[in-house]
Amino acid sequence: MTEPLSGPAGSISAQPWGQAPDGRTITLFTLQTPGGPEATIMNYGGVLVSLRVPDRAGALGDVVLGHDRPEPYFDRDQSPYFGALIGRYANRIAGGRFTLDGQPYTLACNNGPNALHGGEGGFDHRLWDAEMSLGDSGPALTLRYTSPDGEEGYPGQLEVTVRYELGLPGHLDISYQASCDAPTIVNLTNHSYWNLGAQAPRDILDHELRIDADQVTFINEDLIPVGTEPVEGTPFDFRQWRRIGQALQAHGTHPQLQYPGGYDHNFVLRPGEGDLRLAAQLREPRSGRRLDVLTTQPGIQVYTGNFLGGHRGKGGQSYEQHWGLCLETQHFPDSPNHPEFPSTVLRPGEVFRSRTRYAFAVEDGLEA
Repeated sequence: MTEPLSGPAGSISAQPWGQAPDGRTITLFTLQTPGGPEATIMNYGGVLVSLRVPDRAGALGDVVLGHDRPEPYFDRDQSPYFGALIGRYANRIAGGRFTLDGQPYTLACNNGPNALHGGEGGFDHRLWDAEMSLGDSGPALTLRYTSPDGEEGYPGQLEVTVRYELGLPGHLDISYQASCDAPTIVNLTNHSYWNLGAQAPRDILDHELRIDADQVTFINEDLIPVGTEPVEGTPFDFRQWRRIGQALQAHGTHPQLQYPGGYDHNFVLRPGEGDLRLAAQLREPRSGRRLDVLTTQPGIQVYTGNFLGGHRGKGGQSYEQHWGLCLETQHFPDSPNHPEFPSTVLRPGEVFRSRTRYAFAVEDGLEA
């Protein structure tokens, strides 16, 4: 086992954490910063297993849903992408089909008629090579995976690198990079379910949300985009802070929320200056915790855990509907079939790069 690394910016260590379905050893990595956040990440699925950040009293609490052992992550009925790295293509592709340079491709369909999150053998079910490091800004874990040509129906061999870096005063950066040997499509994200109450004591309906988006992609009954619409005057207007439960209650009869019973929509982020731009903010009144999501990606999928129900998580906690909120920075769903959307095509000689920062802060005076 790799020796721990430590220094003024923090530490990173590794320990065996059971076996993957193919018998190989899973490794759990612990990243710590002095007096700040602590994260654990396993190399199976690149899963963010836990992330502990302080509340207004300074007490650390785990703000992501997940499990205390690796085995439930092998079964999506028990672990619906909790904390996982998603690829080759995050979100849905209609009918599991797309055409690239005149060549049709058929993908594995694992979500009714659609391909979802890379298929049954997506990146969340792969064992990644891992390398620990420690720099001036904090501990980091670099994960690498080679997706062979034809995996889950996607063309070309894809070399993927994902780097988790934990830093002060309180943020987790995820950097993505990919290259290919033949034209293909790429859309990578992380699928953490956030509950800033820590240890998921209740649902997220009392959380307050703000999204830096003037448009949203409306969906059909299969959750496939049918075009973009302004958020103004709709339940998707989160340009100012709104309590999630109040928004759902006020607009519960809106056809876009009838199925899937809440939010599961891609928001079109405003263009911004520089590298990272603010995409969304989430805060929880009781603890005072606030999460700022910054990204280089054009969209963010907001999912209110509509299909959760009786999933048994850490400490035996039952995760029910709306028990976590996903904020998946991404390209738009079904982009290969929508030429009007930003392109997800990657060609040989090009490098796909994106970065997302989850920055944590504490606010006073927000008690419910």
